[in-house]
Amino acid sequence: MRRVANARMYSVNPQAAAAWTDLFGWLARDSGVELDVIAHAFPLPLSDLWSRSDLACAFMCGFPFMLAAHRPRPVAAPIPAKAPTHGRPVYATRLLVRADSRFATVEDTFGGRVGYTVADSHSGYNALRHHLVPYYRQRGARLYRDSVGPLTTPRRVLDALSAGDIDIGPLDSYALDLMLRHEAELATKIRIVGTTDPAPAPLLVAAPDCPDEIVTRLQATLATFAEAPACAGLRDRLCLDGFAPVEIDDYELMLRWDAEARAAGYAEPI
Repeated sequence: MRRVANARMYSVNPQAAAAWTDLFGWLARDSGVELDVIAHAFPLPLSDLWSRSDLACAFMCGFPFMLAAHRPRPVAAPIPAKAPTHGRPVYATRLLVRADSRFATVEDTFGGRVGYTVADSHSGYNALRHHLVPYYRQRGARLYRDSVGPLTTPRRVLDALSAGDIDIGPLDSYALDLMLRHEAELATKIRIVGTTDPAPAPLLVAAPDCPDEIVTRLQATLATFAEAPACAGLRDRLCLDGFAPVEIDDYELMLRWDAEARAAGYAEPI
């Protein structure tokens, strides 16, 4: 059986998408695993991608991974070049406003409109809510007059900011790194007013029944990415230092943040 690969979560623009296609081409050649890079763009549900029986390598957010009744097989976790903790497979959520807005802090946006991606996203929902819980406890009331979503993708968060549909929105820090790497003009249109605590990065996964031999070959090859001379250009284009083994226990943090928010009576990011 030929296996499929997809990097929709981090195919944030055509340049990044092309780089991921090149990475999967390298991975297939060096691992000996035949990979078909498939398109699975918005509005197709990510859950359909993650449930494919022929899946060998696709990004999955750690929050739905931990919530899944039948988890896919972990393959590897990316190490962003600008990871909040250098050299670790972690990321954070940047809280963004329009560059021309009056907002200087997260608190300045209270009473306005907050955007979110989807309720089972860590960076676009769970981490955002965790960051806001202390303010919610202090005030004992909702922080925003409206919660706008699901916006689903990082691009649609930026579009909502640009259109004035939201006052503040969450963006996966690694996704933002990729956007700014290939679209430098974005830096003049947005400002970061807050950053959440770090969390384990989305991981590459394979189908639950993917054979051990295939998973092992993919893991071994991805482990060489950081030093492979042939991948120097890819490391730059993907703002990526390498890949690390997946430590599933680290992802328990996401379930704790969810439980803490719910215990505080803060089930929604508003």
